[in-house]
This record gives sequence, C-alpha cells and structure tokens, in this order.
Amino acid sequence: MLSSPVLVIGAGPAGLAVAASLGRRGIRAVVLERADAVGASWRRHYERLHLHTTRRWSGLPGYAIPRRFGRWVARADVVDYLEQYAAHHGIEVRTGVAVTRIARGDDGEWMLETESGEIFSSPTVVIATGYNHTPVPPQWPGVERFPGELLHASDYRNAAPYRGKDVLVVGAGNTGAEIAVDLTEGGASRVRLAIRTAPHIVRRSNLGWPAQGTGILVRHLPVRVVDRIAAVTARLEVPDLSAYGLPRPTTGLYSRVMEGSVPLQDVGLIAGVQARRIEPVAAVESFDDDGGVLLADGSRVTPDVIIAATGYRRGLEPLVGELAVLDERGLPRVHGPRTSASAPGLYFTGYTNPISGMFRELRIDADRIAGAIARSAGNRAARTS
Repeated sequence: MLSSPVLVIGAGPAGLAVAASLGRRGIRAVVLERADAVGASWRRHYERLHLHTTRRWSGLPGYAIPRRFGRWVARADVVDYLEQYAAHHGIEVRTGVAVTRIARGDDGEWMLETESGEIFSSPTVVIATGYNHTPVPPQWPGVERFPGELLHASDYRNAAPYRGKDVLVVGAGNTGAEIAVDLTEGGASRVRLAIRTAPHIVRRSNLGWPAQGTGILVRHLPVRVVDRIAAVTARLEVPDLSAYGLPRPTTGLYSRVMEGSVPLQDVGLIAGVQARRIEPVAAVESFDDDGGVLLADGSRVTPDVIIAATGYRRGLEPLVGELAVLDERGLPRVHGPRTSASAPGLYFTGYTNPISGMFRELRIDADRIAGAIARSAGNRAARTS
C-alpha cells in the first residue's frame, strides 16, 4: 500500500476516472483542480454541445451515465454526471489548487508547486489536465486591424449575441462546424465557414449504428485499410458537397486521425451547406489596411464577427517541460499505464483523440493506470519487507 496518496492533477473525466479506479483498489487518491468545481472545461463549452459518443459507451469506471440523459448526452448533463460520479465514488477533490510545476525531489518523490506556494509531494502523480487545455489564438497578419468582434471558440456560448450579424467561423473541425450550425439556427444574418483543409465528414449515426461503433471495430486495423473503408463509407453516406465549396478530402480518414485530426461528425452541417445557410469559403490568410479579411483564393470578406475555432494546445510545457517527457508536439512520449524510464511514477492520461471515443478510452486508461500503480506499490512493499 502507498504511504502517500496518489496525486491526480485535473478533475475532469480523465482525472476522476483514475481516482475512482484507484479507490476501487483501495488506493487513496487526491485530485488537485485549479477551478472551483469538477468538470470545469465542460462547464465552459458552448451550450448546444453534446457528446459525439453514445451514453452506453461513454460511462466512466464504476458508474454508468444515467439513462435519463438520453443517447447523446448534452453538455449540462455531462457536468451533472461528473458531479454525481465524484460523489458516488467519494473522490477527494481539492479545488482552487493550480499546479504550476512538477519537479523531482532529492528523496525521489514528485514535488508539485502551486500558484499559492503550497507544495504537494508523492511518489506517484497522474497528469490529467485535458486534451483541449490552452486555446490557440489566431496569428493572422494584420488581425489587429479588424474592426469587428473577434473571439476564440472557447469563449462562444450561444448564438444570441450574434442574431442579425454577419459571422465568419474559422476552422472546420467539430467545434467550428457546430458553432456554424448554431449560428444559423440562432438567427445570424450570414454564416461563412473558412476551411483550410477539407474535413472528413461522417454521420453521427446511420440506421441506428453510431460512428463510434465503427471506430471501435476498426481502430486496430492497418491505417491504409481503415482509409479505404472510410472512403467507401463516405461515398455511400455523405453527399458530394463540392458544388457548394466543400470538396471531399484528398487524404485518408485514419491517416488524418493519426496526425491528430478527428473526423467531423455531422450534426447539421451537411443540411446547412446544402440549404446555403452555411457558406464554405477559403482559409483566412491576412487582413488588409481597412480590416477586410483576405482569403486564400484571393477573395475579400467583411464580417461583423469572427469566431476562431483554431484549436487548443495541451499546455504541458510549464508543468513538465524540464523533464524531457514531451515530444516535439508537446504530447507525452509515453501514455496510460507506462511511465518514462527517466520519470518513474509519473503517468499521463487523456492526451489522445481516438476515433473510438474519448470517454471510452479514458475508462480503459484509468483501469490500466490504476492496475499499474497497484502493481508498483506491491513491488515496493515486497522490496521493503
């Protein structure tokens, strides 16, 4: 048994899942959360967001998502579920604790420095601060000359403030596409969607079978095989939108996933494009002297509002950048139940974006990490006995 509790950084679904799995093995975990409640990132997401994975396959270890939340769980219900989850498992969460740096102590334990100056220590630390941690602001030349409202998608909540306005959404990932749909339904006068790379669009569900189910079945197949399957499926399920300015992608779906880009699940984009309520346009290149937006195809647009769905970074460098545990993309070199030889006892979870569903993989990861920690604790106990 560990003499010190396992310290888990982050009280989102990844951190809570690990803490619960450890508790079920009789190992105490303390979750450190910088916000004032669990599920902080889910509380900040745009209001219309739902899980893109089914309720059945999205429950965390030891406590299923309640059936009353429906098949596609809404953002507010995800928050409710995470609160219930923490209470059900009696997870020890310390809110308002912002960990700023992790270092190795002279005794071999991990030392966690915080904004308040308080220091936590433990031989075992799990980092679960989230895949979408730090918004990436747009860096377009001349953007400071734009006279309208410019916001990152992380600050978007609903369409009400943009009723009657001309809005340019930049980025055709799931977030950008859903915000574009939300704006059209919420009364924006015009909605353009700027696209640099044509996305792979998949139906969230087809004849009752969710896209997640296909992702689970094919995720261990060779990349080229999955690319071929996805291409055939797309021709059968997704109409060719080239005439509307949204061509089919030229690279394989799973090849793109391996580079970090998940497919776009259709929750209204196809219908919006076909009805010409959402206008695909070329990528943003720069801004001219009058604040007009210059696009990659040479055209110019003058929206009232720009919403930049330009993605997120993991933001792990301040925490562990000195430990040589991150790759060139800022992702952990090892993940899940494994730890680096240079950083034993330091685990990472939630830093992949799998086609089989994030919550599902967090559940699997949590059980594996808890098992690895239990085995490590048993080995240490045997050596000292």
